[in-house]
Amino acid sequence: MSQPNEEARIILALQAYQEDPKLSLRRAAFLYDVHFRTLHYRSQGRQARADCIPNGRKLSDQEEQVIVEYILNLDSRGFPSRYRDIEEMANRLLAERDASPVGKR
Repeated sequence: MSQPNEEARIILALQAYQEDPKLSLRRAAFLYDVHFRTLHYRSQGRQARADCIPNGRKLSDQEEQVIVEYILNLDSRGFPSRYRDIEEMANRLLAERDASPVGKR
């Protein structure tokens, strides 16, 4: 089964469960052909794995965007973007919020 199709069925099953007080969660899972546990967790507010931010991710979206702009700025001026410079920039951003640096431990 494709992931978007399954996600759509989960959303439809949740909507049906919330709108019909007589419909049990197990019955909704059966009718929409989704796993009961998945539907149960979603009804409790858990997000889909695709929507969650991994725990090992160090930089926020905004910090990543700053680094991308830094690389594009270097490129537009004709300078190469070296790994060491990008790592240094990331570590400066992380140091501002007292996070551990990137790279080898």
